[in-house]
Amino acid sequence: GGYTALGALAFRDVFTAGCSLYGVASLEALAGDTHKFESRYLDGLVGPYPQDADVYRERAPIESVDKLNCPILLLQGDEDKIVPPNQAELMHKALLEKGIPTALKMYKGEQHGFRKAENIEDALDSELYFYGRVFGFEARGVKPFQIDNL
Repeated sequence: GGYTALGALAFRDVFTAGCSLYGVASLEALAGDTHKFESRYLDGLVGPYPQDADVYRERAPIESVDKLNCPILLLQGDEDKIVPPNQAELMHKALLEKGIPTALKMYKGEQHGFRKAENIEDALDSELYFYGRVFGFEARGVKPFQIDNL
């Protein structure tokens, strides 16, 4: 998922670019901002919050932006109740400030997992375009968009 993608990019030096679909950037922000059904979900994965706040920070990609060094595309639904849009917005802002090539595409009316065919197609095309720009190949037949810091 998106958290795994962001974590792999933040905590390992293996990939040269990546894409996060509705990924968690800040575990602390998620602990206080997700919907009621998932509100205690992180307790079992990370530990009880706020008692284990240090672990939440240690495992949050947003807290390791200083280690990031590769382009990242962020795709997010604006109605996502599981991983709220502010997660992608926080990550995007941090990447911009560090000067890392990045783009944030916010999909209107989408939630956690895109459901509209046109948005699924656009998300796939956006990944192709993003990787084409990053790796220097032409992605034909896809709509270009702004990639900041590239």
